[in-house]
Amino acid sequence: MPNEEQINLFDWHEPQTTAANVTVEPEEISSNSQTPIPAGFYDTLDQLTAHCQQCQRCDLAPSRTHVVVSRGNPQAPLLIIGEGPGQQEDETGLPFVGRAGQLLDKILASVKLDSQRDTYICNIVKCRPPGNRTPTSEESAACKPYLLEQIRLVNPKIILLTGATAVRGVTGDKRGITKIRGQWLTWHNYLCMPILHPAYLLRNPSPEPGKPKWLMWQDIQAVRAKLDELSNPA
Repeated sequence: MPNEEQINLFDWHEPQTTAANVTVEPEEISSNSQTPIPAGFYDTLDQLTAHCQQCQRCDLAPSRTHVVVSRGNPQAPLLIIGEGPGQQEDETGLPFVGRAGQLLDKILASVKLDSQRDTYICNIVKCRPPGNRTPTSEESAACKPYLLEQIRLVNPKIILLTGATAVRGVTGDKRGITKIRGQWLTWHNYLCMPILHPAYLLRNPSPEPGKPKWLMWQDIQAVRAKLDELSNPA
């Protein structure tokens, strides 16, 4: 597929209502997955977080210990989206704090990015799927309106989509992550890059050229260079 066609594939807009022309009660949003969350519904991320704590929009809610909303800087230039909370995330209420999260922090640090200062980290779903399974399409759809509001409020320069579930959950693209990782994509006027999930690197630790760990090093360097370019335009 030519690069121009590939970019156009992702340059689409979901039909969204606005808070100005739709009246939605907060109780409806937190209890019914069919109730839309209008764009601009939340004025702050604190409001969104408080609302997420009460959420019952899908079947993941009854089994959770904590709702896992985010960690990092709400004004960060880099927004990172993962799949969903694991056991340690469910216990702490913070995303990417287990082994994969610790590796993610090291990957960021390798190009002098601090996870608390330079990034805002969240997931496709905010409650742990049983057994750390992949979220279902229904669970992802129920949580996506919250995610879209997070993206709007953070308004990052770059979005990193970690793994195929994040790519599919945000953009709808169902291609394998190995086919599209490292490629710049435009989605809703945001510059996005799909990357391998850190958990995949834990299972494939070889640093040899062409291996996942080596590919991640190429990708994170490209992200660092693009951030510098956007932050310091000529």
